[in-house]
Amino acid sequence: MKLVFWVTLAIFLLDQVTKYLVVHVMGLANKLAIEVLPPYLNLRMAWNYGVNFGLFSGDAAATRWILISVALGIILFVVVWMRRDPPGVMGLISAGFLIGGALGNVIDRLVYGAVADFLNMSCCGIENPYAFNVADIAIFIGAFGLILFPSRKKAP
Repeated sequence: MKLVFWVTLAIFLLDQVTKYLVVHVMGLANKLAIEVLPPYLNLRMAWNYGVNFGLFSGDAAATRWILISVALGIILFVVVWMRRDPPGVMGLISAGFLIGGALGNVIDRLVYGAVADFLNMSCCGIENPYAFNVADIAIFIGAFGLILFPSRKKAP
């Protein structure tokens, strides 16, 4: 569980530091867009009140607390899973990625009322209208890793 803790802490800090730098230091909350390597990488401010791609963002106040509760429930589930049936090193790292990313987005919802998304990537003539953040990347990597590296135990 030490490995899960340290990976969680690293991902959480990376997510929160990048959000603080982009939103507050670089002023993306006011500028709304900064071109970095157009069209491949741009910073586009998007306050996400729902889940991926803004789904379920209707009643922002109710949705906020429901999504915080769901995220905390998933974190608790993963922690219990890691304690009861720990996978190998890659599975533990994956759990840390997922937990760290989920905690980062929970903090956003508590502090801002929404998740601060800012990364926008497009390529090959396809304009991507959506933004994401470091926590979203970590959650995806963590969930994918837990599928690939679920447990060390062999089925009977």
